[in-house]
Amino acid sequence: MDRYIGLDAHSTSCTLAVVGPSGRRLGLQVIETNGQALIEAIRGIPKPRHLCMEEGTSSAWLHELLSPHVDELVVVGVTESRGPKSDQRDAFGLAEALRLGAIAMPVFKAPSRFALLRELARTYSMLARDVVRIKNRIKSVYRARGVSTPGKTVYGTQEREAWLARLPAASRAAAELLYAELDALRPLRAEAEKQLVAESHRHPISRVLETCPGLGAIRVAQLVPIVVTPERFRTSRQFWSYCGLGIVMRSSNDWVRQGERWRRSEVQKTRGLNRRHNSTLKAIFKGAATTVVTAPPAEPLRESYERLLSQGTKPNLAKVTVARKIAATALAMWKRQEVYEPTRYLKK
Repeated sequence: MDRYIGLDAHSTSCTLAVVGPSGRRLGLQVIETNGQALIEAIRGIPKPRHLCMEEGTSSAWLHELLSPHVDELVVVGVTESRGPKSDQRDAFGLAEALRLGAIAMPVFKAPSRFALLRELARTYSMLARDVVRIKNRIKSVYRARGVSTPGKTVYGTQEREAWLARLPAASRAAAELLYAELDALRPLRAEAEKQLVAESHRHPISRVLETCPGLGAIRVAQLVPIVVTPERFRTSRQFWSYCGLGIVMRSSNDWVRQGERWRRSEVQKTRGLNRRHNSTLKAIFKGAATTVVTAPPAEPLRESYERLLSQGTKPNLAKVTVARKIAATALAMWKRQEVYEPTRYLKK
């Protein structure tokens, strides 16, 4: 008899709920967030076991730890919760959703593949954001005293003393501390970038994808551990939705009465991009599109962008179209293990 298990995990404790095939609640226990304790608790449940848990900080570790001990393991995206909420409700809700086949947003997990590359990409992204954040804080110190800071010279070391001299003594000390933080972060980011690219080049597919327009070494190193395998996506449309580049049509009041029959009204449908997506992939492909549209005019994708503009397409929509083409091209190159060929991938 199948057992459906819902796991609500937290940093110190995990709530484990078990439901039978008829929906009857068979058990509930609270376990320390400890690998051995969780394995023993799962082994104490009769087979076949089906486990469901939410995506979170420790979900990759739990997936790797518990997948050998269950017949099925499903990770779901976190959804907005309304009304009463508790660990017990959440655990039983996960188990019941798995029993009914009502998992709305499953999350792909392959924690053992590209593990080092994934961690290096995450670390590089954090350090890059920290550098941008500290630069913004430095400029905010100058703006607070009415000092204009155009360009990037305010971040350098050659003119730093001249910039600091324009601040009053009360603000100068804060700026010097922020500069010290910036000087400490820059070498760390450079080292993280070096290790990230070196690890990425250990995988042959990275060299292939780097030939795609707009996708450099950093973007490919971030792309590979997220997608893991292109076989996850049967068509480019599915990949577009995962990247946040899927077009969504929205309309309301679609039907009007005409005599004895209802007919579809000619309503203006609003368009937009899908909201459920991987934000990192969206940033990668939109950044790649920005690189392409600022490239020399001889680039085929740049020519496609200019053609869209000449046909009256708005620049932001034309850039999204270029991003979709880059995403579809990268997916096809990955599946075929082939380097970029404009004559093959840009026929349309």
